[in-house]
Amino acid sequence: MNRITIAVLSTALFFSLGLASSYGQDKTLPKEVYLASGIPDSLKENANAVIRYTMNEITVKAPGKQVLKHHSITTVLNEKGDKAGEVVLMYNRKYDTYSNIEIKVYSTTGQLLKKYHKSDMYDRSATDDETIVTDDRLLAVQHAIASYPTTIEVSYEEDISSFTDLGAWMIRPKAEVAIEAAYCKVTVNPTVGFRYKAQNIALTPIKGTQGDMETYNWQVKNLKAVKPEDNTLSWQLQQKIAMATNNFEYYGIPGAFDSWQNFGKWIAKLNADVSTLSPERSAEIKKMTDTIKSDKDKVRFLYRYLQQNMRYVSVQLGIGGLKPFPAMFVDQKKYGDCKALSNYMYALLKAVNIPSYYAIINAGVNEKPADPDFPDNVFNHVILCVPLKGDTTWLECTSTTQPFGKLGTFTENRNALLITEDGGKLVSTPKSVLQDNLFDSYVHVAINPDGSAKAQLKFLSTGEYRSMYVGLASIKMDEQKTYLIKYLNLKQPSAFNFNSAPDKDGTKEINIDLDYDKFCDLAVGDKQFYKPSVFDIWRLTLPEIEKRKTDYYFEHPMQKSCVTAIDLPAGFEMETLPADVKLKFSYGNYEASYQYDKTKNQLTSTVKFKLNNQIIPAAQYNEMQKYMDDIARAQNKKMVIKRKA
Repeated sequence: MNRITIAVLSTALFFSLGLASSYGQDKTLPKEVYLASGIPDSLKENANAVIRYTMNEITVKAPGKQVLKHHSITTVLNEKGDKAGEVVLMYNRKYDTYSNIEIKVYSTTGQLLKKYHKSDMYDRSATDDETIVTDDRLLAVQHAIASYPTTIEVSYEEDISSFTDLGAWMIRPKAEVAIEAAYCKVTVNPTVGFRYKAQNIALTPIKGTQGDMETYNWQVKNLKAVKPEDNTLSWQLQQKIAMATNNFEYYGIPGAFDSWQNFGKWIAKLNADVSTLSPERSAEIKKMTDTIKSDKDKVRFLYRYLQQNMRYVSVQLGIGGLKPFPAMFVDQKKYGDCKALSNYMYALLKAVNIPSYYAIINAGVNEKPADPDFPDNVFNHVILCVPLKGDTTWLECTSTTQPFGKLGTFTENRNALLITEDGGKLVSTPKSVLQDNLFDSYVHVAINPDGSAKAQLKFLSTGEYRSMYVGLASIKMDEQKTYLIKYLNLKQPSAFNFNSAPDKDGTKEINIDLDYDKFCDLAVGDKQFYKPSVFDIWRLTLPEIEKRKTDYYFEHPMQKSCVTAIDLPAGFEMETLPADVKLKFSYGNYEASYQYDKTKNQLTSTVKFKLNNQIIPAAQYNEMQKYMDDIARAQNKKMVIKRKA
């Protein structure tokens, strides 16, 4: 599913799926807003850029009809704010036009250095690594900032004649941007049913009327920049006013967005004529599954059929940005995007009388779930939900490698809008648990008397760890080696041999053989010192913070383990073992134990790490920080072997 994003200066405003930032230039502005010296010191703190002034005017005349005007003045303070020199205006060539584009660049003292117009901007198709054909285009210009501070002024007008939602007034999209003065005015026909919701900011509009139109005015002044904390998500810090209308029109098709149910009805109507295979093809599909007894096994078989025969290709033309290709098209051409492939899987199951639901979702690792209380088109992806009796199964239809019934970090822990017989129904996708992401490892090390060694590593992984290793197959062997040495934090080997075994029941096996000319960390007299592991099972340490303000996000919960057997060299014996360790944290634990078998002259270590929840509340950050430091210290302990007398 395609969405249009408008980015202005990267430090100013973003509007999604038809809502760009915009406003008419205010000719009465004092010249002080063009002078860097006029910025209050309080706004420079933690800031890479300061939005001196922004005025946004949105006029919604009817469902799907709006005019947007934008005027902003932004001072870039340092090279980290250089994105402000980039102006990117995205649009759809069928319903979107820009006019009166003007970009001016000023020196520290307010002297005009450079001026750009629409004719100076690069105009191209908004294709990327996934989308090969689209109606979306972009206008772009990049000014190379030579010295700081530099002030950039942008103004333009946009006329849009088709949209599903209004997106948002993004007051501050990034934490390290300060706002001196920002204004937004919405003038709207009451018949469209305008709605809004403030996010991460307490801000209410002044309401009024202008003839037969309603008006809403917001203003923000002297909003200080914030230094972002580690592993804070962008949507945790973005301060914005989400906007929507109860009635819309998209590519000439009217719809209602006053509830999730009604938007789902619009999607269902859009898909009604593309979700069925021909009678002949349906009969063939039914025959393919006749000998399979259970519905779940039929779903499993057809999902594998989809993965083996279809490929993901994104083509976003016309209303195809929201409407999937017909199932028969995908069946014949063997490709489609997320909408088309999910719709095709729906049609396959329909052919064998198994009901399923097309499900639209906001995808991306730890992306913000759709708000149950504010119906809004925040979606960018489609998956499929199969409500089997007592066992609902979710399918990611774009992947040729995803295990059956597993979504992964891209869409788990989210709200999906099921397109049902009764319209849209917002439901939760599965919440990941640590057992979904297993990383089990087995290591055998044979140490030689001179401190060299040979090591054999075996990894069994599921979930996101499996996906990582599956993805390695697509890169060159040298790149695989470089990546694994860095990822596992391996001591640089003299020889490296990497082998990947086939998947078995969703578990990926990887084997690595290593040679070390020097595995010993330190040799003193008749003693040798070693870390009792080839790699650290956990490497993250965190800075101390007096009081964290935002929750800390990992990508997923996890369970990791490693059993390492180390054969001591002939003529040596164990002198000192690291002490066993048991560490606990509110959301996990770490254990390490060590045993020496004198008969075999072998050390066996067993290390386990568990993270039960990927979201760590801010109140638990200090506990987690100490826990991670304690793990690092525990993993740095050495075993000492000595030459036998």
